[in-house]
Amino acid sequence: MKYRPSRRTRRLAIGAAAVLVLAGFNGPALYNFASEEYHDYKINQPEYKAENGQWEIVDIPEEFRINTIHAALLHTGKVLLVAGSGNDAKMFDAGTFRTVLWDPKKNTFKNIPTPADLFCAGHTQLPDGKLLVAGGTQRYETLEGDVEKAGGLMIVYNENPDKAKTLKKGTRFTGKKNGKTFVAQNNILVPRAEKKIDPQTGEATVTPSSSRVYVEAPKKGKKHQTGAQDQYQVSGLKGQEKENIYGIAQKLSFDKKDFQGIKDAYEFDPVAERYITVDPMGEARWYPTLTTLEDGSVLSVSGLDEIGQVVPGKNEIYDPRTKKWEYLPKTRFFPTYPALFLAREGKIFYTGSNAGYGPANKGRTPGIWDLSTNEFTKVPGMSDPDILETSMSVLLPPAQEQKYMVLGGGGIGESRKSTNKTRIVDLNDKNPRFKDGPELYADARYPTSVILPNDKVLTTNGSDDYRGRSDSNILKASMYDPEKREFEDVADPLVGRNYHSGGLLLPDGRVMTFGSDSLYADEANTKPGEFEQRIEIYTPPYLHQDGERPQLKDTGKTRETVKLGGKAKFSSKDAKSIEKMRLIRPGSFTHVTNVEQRSIALDYKTTKDGDITVTLPDDPSLVPPGWYMVNAVDDKGVPSKAAWVKVPVDPSADKHQTTEEPPAVQPGA
Repeated sequence: MKYRPSRRTRRLAIGAAAVLVLAGFNGPALYNFASEEYHDYKINQPEYKAENGQWEIVDIPEEFRINTIHAALLHTGKVLLVAGSGNDAKMFDAGTFRTVLWDPKKNTFKNIPTPADLFCAGHTQLPDGKLLVAGGTQRYETLEGDVEKAGGLMIVYNENPDKAKTLKKGTRFTGKKNGKTFVAQNNILVPRAEKKIDPQTGEATVTPSSSRVYVEAPKKGKKHQTGAQDQYQVSGLKGQEKENIYGIAQKLSFDKKDFQGIKDAYEFDPVAERYITVDPMGEARWYPTLTTLEDGSVLSVSGLDEIGQVVPGKNEIYDPRTKKWEYLPKTRFFPTYPALFLAREGKIFYTGSNAGYGPANKGRTPGIWDLSTNEFTKVPGMSDPDILETSMSVLLPPAQEQKYMVLGGGGIGESRKSTNKTRIVDLNDKNPRFKDGPELYADARYPTSVILPNDKVLTTNGSDDYRGRSDSNILKASMYDPEKREFEDVADPLVGRNYHSGGLLLPDGRVMTFGSDSLYADEANTKPGEFEQRIEIYTPPYLHQDGERPQLKDTGKTRETVKLGGKAKFSSKDAKSIEKMRLIRPGSFTHVTNVEQRSIALDYKTTKDGDITVTLPDDPSLVPPGWYMVNAVDDKGVPSKAAWVKVPVDPSADKHQTTEEPPAVQPGA
């Protein structure tokens, strides 16, 4: 289906033609006025806003301005803005990590103490309303030529079957042959060795355990690098322990050092407004995706590990009841920040969207992943599958239809490739297959898509080159109608946004957008870019219509628990005009990835007295546990402000098989 320009576009074209005629008589001064002042005048007219909506920039006091990398809507109505070190190496070196809590209703801000560098972590909503945040940054990338200290991977072995050993950050390793010393850059736990007794002979076989740690020379200079494998003694060990525990490393050099992840995990409590430490993950992860499952547990996938390599398919499950992590028993590899959605029957749908790291020929094919069997069923039909990196993926509303859209995208890494394609797949089909949808407003990497209560999807911004290179930011926004399968232009945003940007639906029906991290500030790519710290608010056309928006009031019980298949009761003086009721999960957005957002159609009944009773679906894979917004939408497509309900864990939801031990990684994985 072809792109259809809006009535707004056609009207502006006519207006522009008239202005050009006037400009011919009155010269450049009038033309400049027409191109700037007239535009500002036009977009602030009531008729324009009623058809196209309006963008406004939020006034943020200086002490609360941060490089927002992550944003999540909490059930208190506030938005958690997380920077960590904010892609600023100076902030990282200083140990300055930032989080700000924003109340969009009052436009107030609060600085939140941040326990670790949560820059490039993963996050997702938990059943009790807390936000799980896991992973982040242990070390910044250092390009070849800028590396000052030789370093690399040290594998530490333990041959003692009776005792594990913790080696702290700063532990020194000295080569037996080369005599060179390297220092551990983080703590490491080396499990005890595995001991097996042959039942026939009674003989014991001991298999050493191993753990990995990044090490580097204590001093600068090329003379400290190595060129061959060596065994390393661990400083501070004595007696038999000195023989049982040792390191082995290959070349320790000045090669490029990638970002490295951390294992740390936290729950952010929206009521206490603070981070709570929980057990760390088994794997360090930088750029992971976290997906809430139907039983309320959380799947953690991919990311760069503690030595800067993509985690080789070792995936984990977090249990919010025990606050602990366990591994899935089998491996499955994905590039970083894969778009993994909870889909029908509790399976995971991978759209192919991702953001950043991983080989070009592995883990990039869309498909349906059965966690219980590890079976992965490929979904064919994706056009231009080599430019899915930095694309946006959305579960189109209503979620019952199980239609997913992939928007835009670019080539792997710093490729200049980008696309304006959208691709749609219906998982309710017997044999699901992607088909091209209508074209987006431009070739776009990093577009932001947000589901609205009226079932439309707002998509905005992006750039047609890597990180906005060559002044390629796109000041465009469009509204997609899933029923008509059409885009229509709406008001242009005021701020360009590319890498490290995103957006969220707010409880009052507006949309906030944040971030942007351009590589350069000019078309010639000669000036370094600056992080975009402004927040912008989009007020959709439905909030500029004549008359009052529908009201939705609770009956005093709205914020209580509503089970799957259960009912919740509201009152509304506008009950007769209500056309649809929607249950919307609050978003959690970073790096073109928001696998949380979904809008679910609710069955409902109204009475003459203005009561509205909604019935929740009984499918835990459709409605994963947690807090949700409830919106009433009238016959003009205008939504009410949201009320909140809490959906508990359903007893019928599957529990996934896990193991304490990491799964064996197949050769080549």
